[in-house]
Formats: sequence, structure tokens, C-alpha cells
Amino acid sequence: MTLPFNQDDFFGTEQFMDPGDFMRLSTRLAFDLGFASLILLVVYYRLYKNREFLFTYYIFNVMTFSMCVLLRKVPMELGFALGLFAVFGILRYRTEEIRIRDLTYLFIMIGLGVINGVANKKVSTSELLLVNGAIVGITALLELPRASRTHGSRPILYDNLANLRPDRHDALLADLSQRTGLEVVRVQIHRIDMLRDAAEITVFYKGPSPAQESKRDAA
Repeated sequence: MTLPFNQDDFFGTEQFMDPGDFMRLSTRLAFDLGFASLILLVVYYRLYKNREFLFTYYIFNVMTFSMCVLLRKVPMELGFALGLFAVFGILRYRTEEIRIRDLTYLFIMIGLGVINGVANKKVSTSELLLVNGAIVGITALLELPRASRTHGSRPILYDNLANLRPDRHDALLADLSQRTGLEVVRVQIHRIDMLRDAAEITVFYKGPSPAQESKRDAA
């Protein structure tokens, strides 16, 4: 397709659109988003209902996929390419702590984008389907039964530092169980803030959470 101006002066490209490449890119992008949606909508959002991370995961997947596809056509040194994706691998948000499970979903989305973006003619469609299907299948197999599991965890900001002493472990579990209504069986201490007289902890409990009980009663 020809344009009335020399697009090379503006975009550094020789043509506005290659129909063949455009169709291949559209098909590959739909393929990538399809498998990403299976993980994010069928598994992640169904369990965690976190719309903020849902947006983040989709954007990371699309950005990673786009960079892989477009950078394949641009000559570059291998070290630069690896360093570029290493930035994604070590990314941490400083505004709030991200759970390891949420970081794992982020890594899955980046991985899907890379796999579907760099695959070329040497990789058959059946191989792509197998790899993507395995990622989706393993994620669903390990995560979906989570709704019926009898154990869970929850981060809490705890204000009674006296109970964090090793000799008051039983009192700590009893206090947390009474306050939260959960059968707390274990506590992991992350950080103690003496100025605020509080500690960041994660409680591990038996049985469904109150939110799950409410959903069950409503159903």
C-alpha cells in the first residue's frame, strides 16, 4: 500500500502494511491472548477476584509478546535481548508487597508472551499447542482445587507484640483465632515495626475463609 508521503522519513519503515505479516501477527496474538485468558479468567480471577492484577498481567503479556515479535525482525546483540527480558524477571513494585503466587502468575504471563512471540517456522503448531496447553493445564490442575482445600493463608498487621515471644506461641494462636474467626495453626513473622508497635505476619489456618463461607451461604 502506497502513501502520499514518504513514511520512511517518519516511521523508518518501507511500507505501511504487509498483508501476510499482518495476518500472521493477528493470528499469533489471538493465539497468545486465548491461552493467557484461560489462565487469567478461568483460573486466576475465578479464585482471587483481583481486577488490578488482572489488568497488569494482560498488559505484561501483550507487551512481552509484541516486543518478542517485533524485535525478531530487528538485528540486535543477544546480550541486549537477554538483558531486556531480565528487567521483567526481576521487576518488583515498591508501593506494596507482592505475594509469591502473584509473582508466579506474572512470570507465567511473561513466559507465554515470550514463547508465542519468538516461535518461528522451526516450531510446529502442534508443539505450540502442546506447550501452551501444558502451561494452562498444570496451572488449572494445581490451582482450581484450591476452592475446596481445607487450608489457607492471609497477611495480617498484628498489634500485640508481646504475643510474638517464643514462649507465648499458644497465646498468639488463640488470640489470632479469636480475632479472625479462623482456626489458625501457624504464623509466619515478616517484619516488626517498633515505632508503630505492630508486626506484619501471615496466618495459616484450617478450613474455608469467612469469605468462602459467605459465598457458600449465599449460594
